[in-house]
Amino acid sequence: MQSIDSYRSAFIHYLESEVKTKEPVNLYEPITYILGLGGKRLRPVLTLMAAEVFDTDYNKALDAALAIEVFHNFSLVHDDIMDDAPIRRGKTTVHEKWDINTGILSGDAMLITAYQLFENYEGNIFRQLAQLFSKTALEVCEGQQYDIDFETRDHVTIPEYLKMIEYKTAVLVAAALKMGGIIAHASKESQESIYEFGRNLGIAFQLQDDYLDAFGNPVTFGKQVGGDIIENKKTFLYLKSLELGSIKVQKELQDLFSIRTEDSKDKIDLTKSIFIETGAVPAIQKEIEWYTQKAFDVLSLLSISQEKKALLKEFGSNLMRRKV
Repeated sequence: MQSIDSYRSAFIHYLESEVKTKEPVNLYEPITYILGLGGKRLRPVLTLMAAEVFDTDYNKALDAALAIEVFHNFSLVHDDIMDDAPIRRGKTTVHEKWDINTGILSGDAMLITAYQLFENYEGNIFRQLAQLFSKTALEVCEGQQYDIDFETRDHVTIPEYLKMIEYKTAVLVAAALKMGGIIAHASKESQESIYEFGRNLGIAFQLQDDYLDAFGNPVTFGKQVGGDIIENKKTFLYLKSLELGSIKVQKELQDLFSIRTEDSKDKIDLTKSIFIETGAVPAIQKEIEWYTQKAFDVLSLLSISQEKKALLKEFGSNLMRRKV
């Protein structure tokens, strides 16, 4: 097994060698732009790690890892359009740097490119990867639709919210790991266990992202801090505040989320003070810890060495300690 940084470096080198701007430039330049903005590269790293966890050279998983990263960034380009987001990874979003039509078309090309990368695998491996990818891509779309629907719904439950982030975020983390298992010809049981590890870790990851959206450092977070508040998104922090807050606090929070205002700073500051006052902040931290531990518990089901389990656990722990 390599170190996590070694997998990341190997993947970035492969991405840079494979993704080039070509004609027509206005279609492909936004693709190289978004893929070149960096990010954690956690999904492709997990694909490479999973292949080696099951005793296969990670180089065999590079195309699947690239497909996962291209698809993930495709979803970000389109999400940013839907959210009217100005910043992604500390830089101008694609639709702001170019225009909405370019963002849509370049995103479409990224989705097709992701599918093409699976064609580098033969026979049964290709079929399994394509089936998992199609299922996952559709679930991501379902999660995005739930997210959009929740913005205009008066009542959303925490279980509904957790299902939304499972589909929008966690299933892609889970699929990234399972793809490594498929390429390595791991047993069905091992593939499902590594998938469950990723699914629970992905939920914890998104909850951490929700927390950082409100309370992260704008210098290191890479996105507009308070973006979810500005967009009136019913995150775990919002829903937990409604659950724990007094009638007066509930009304104040609902009033804040019923409007879109030019004075976003006051809205963000007021909302964050409610999140703290109601105890929603320790509640989300407890939820993050619970899903992280649930992911780690799944590792006991895998017939792999303790060293490999430790590397997967280290990866998960680092994700939950991140500030970006």
